[in-house]
Amino acid sequence: MLFDTDVLIWALRGDVNAAKVIDETENRYISAVNYMELMQGARDKTEQRQIKNFLAALEFEVLPINEAVSHRASIFIEEYALKSGIQLADALVFATVCEHSQCLCSANQKHFRVIESLESKVFKPHASKA
Repeated sequence: MLFDTDVLIWALRGDVNAAKVIDETENRYISAVNYMELMQGARDKTEQRQIKNFLAALEFEVLPINEAVSHRASIFIEEYALKSGIQLADALVFATVCEHSQCLCSANQKHFRVIESLESKVFKPHASKA
């Protein structure tokens, strides 16, 4: 399963539902885009190290942006940008999911529901967490 950035952020903040879905998944993936979003969102080098340690401890594999992913993301942009507002980062993540025959775990259903070929699992964070 490929985890979207939002689920990883929930897990890093201690959300029990995020921890559970990650723990219950045997093969854990993120796209290179998810990795970059996490690093970009870190407030300092300590947070960057914590993120890297978190990903390593849970054995996440980072899937690269290759020619096939780029091509599929371009098709998603052409097909969905005008009618649904899909953005570049999401198109690359969705293309990575499809190219690697994975299921996307994300709470941002509105971003991916227009892509019928994308297998997904909607994540819901624990109600008491903000």
